[in-house]
Amino acid sequence: MSGYDERPWLEVYPPGRPPHLRRAFATALEIFDDTVARKPGEPALHYFDGGLTWAQVDHAAEALAALLVARGFEPGDRLALCLQNDPAFLIGLVAAWKAGGIAAPLSPMSTPDELRRSLSAFTPSALVVLDDLYRDLVRPVLAPGTTGVRMVVTASALDFQTEHDPRLFDGVTEQRPADTVDLVRLIAEHEPDARARQALAERRVGPSDIAVLTTTSGTTGPPKGAQVTHANLAFNAQVYRDWTGLIEGEPILALAPVFHVTGLVGAVTLAMINAAPLVLTHRFHPRVIAEACRRHRPAFCAAVITAYIALADDPGVDPDDLASLRLRYSGGAPVDPELADRLAQRLGGYIHNVYGQTETTSPSHAVPPGIAAPVDPESGVLSVGVPVFDTVVRVVDDDGHDLPVGEIGELVTMGPQVIPGYWHDPAATADAFSGGALHTGDVGFMDSAGWFYVVDRKKDQINAAGYKVWPSEVERVLAGHPDIAEAAVTGIPDEYRGETVKAFVVPRAGAELTAGEVIGYCRERLAAYKYPREVELVASLPRTATGKILRRALR
Repeated sequence: MSGYDERPWLEVYPPGRPPHLRRAFATALEIFDDTVARKPGEPALHYFDGGLTWAQVDHAAEALAALLVARGFEPGDRLALCLQNDPAFLIGLVAAWKAGGIAAPLSPMSTPDELRRSLSAFTPSALVVLDDLYRDLVRPVLAPGTTGVRMVVTASALDFQTEHDPRLFDGVTEQRPADTVDLVRLIAEHEPDARARQALAERRVGPSDIAVLTTTSGTTGPPKGAQVTHANLAFNAQVYRDWTGLIEGEPILALAPVFHVTGLVGAVTLAMINAAPLVLTHRFHPRVIAEACRRHRPAFCAAVITAYIALADDPGVDPDDLASLRLRYSGGAPVDPELADRLAQRLGGYIHNVYGQTETTSPSHAVPPGIAAPVDPESGVLSVGVPVFDTVVRVVDDDGHDLPVGEIGELVTMGPQVIPGYWHDPAATADAFSGGALHTGDVGFMDSAGWFYVVDRKKDQINAAGYKVWPSEVERVLAGHPDIAEAAVTGIPDEYRGETVKAFVVPRAGAELTAGEVIGYCRERLAAYKYPREVELVASLPRTATGKILRRALR
């Protein structure tokens, strides 16, 4: 169990907070409405040289919601959002809630087949999409009669700003397809109507209503639709705010994609609850991020570790650019302790771990601000933190029995952030959830001080002649080779051992590396059953949209 009440580090939190920061919210829409009511003229988002106030976002979302209702959008219907980190995402998200519906973010990096599967799974009745994506990706998929989409609203990445940064927008032009509704024109022409507002007011969502359908990362199997409720979102937005001690109004940088749960909760809804500007940059580009930090001075960001690596590896990014980011969090992928130290030195600030899953609406564990996570001396694993507020985490064996401190088992999470299940998938729901608890599929342990460590994915364990091999342990050894940029390890069939270790290795630029050299390096540093018997040198590793390595694709 977590040992929550005994944590000495809770002393870092100030004893008094303003009353509005202690308020508990029931729904994500209530969070948004509260901020609009208190800060209507304050900036809601910064987008290059442009932006919108909270009242302007409210007006824009109302315009879209009113049109949805007029076009037959019913409570519980899905509004798909196929966008990057653009202002239209925030507008569409709130519009779906105002209309009593569910937002369904889709990855703008989807292939046509992936998009078809998502549309078939979520059956949205309306879609908000970037105009160039509509032209190149979505329109061919939306053949007449093949989906339930009745209305398409298009936005441009060029909307709400005038700089048109060529690093991001080279070749981008406003399409304004004639067979779609133009979002900017819709907002400009919208006149508040008492009858329409009353119709929207009658569609108020409740805490147990689904707010967002987010797709799981799909690292161990096909992605599933996670049913994130308004209560889930409201709780973890408050967790991020209160855990980090953010001051109201401090800008939030959307470093992670907002269509993923990390960006959705650790940027979008966090900005809502903190009445703070959300800093958007359309897509990730290290120097664009650095310039946005210099201009808008964000205090907080959360992203997968690869984003920080990209910032650190870009010679055009100076630590002074990021000086305002006093709270930096990383989640979604394991972090090697040596890498964490290098990034802290290069980027001028410590990166705290945060751990969670789509099924826990982002954080279930986090490292408290101002504290460096410990490293387990035996395994060399960096701690992912301690359970956040009102969250209990058990470490169990294969039979579901609690394991003692220090022993490795599956993490089982219980708390208000745990979703009720998967969209239209009772079998997967029954397999992952039991009694309100999530069987995470992640394997780890808790030390005697209450810190948690994630070793690997349960399904990624390699069984070599009866010996357990965790890929992450082999990957940490590979990371220490001076000529290896990155590596991933998986199990492959072996006639003698049943299964053995294979490593996929990306050499550093200019390095002359051989498979035999890599095998010899590991053989000197790992037990005989752990070192890879096969090594494949590759140019890159397959990843999810958020940067996680797809071991199943390697298998």
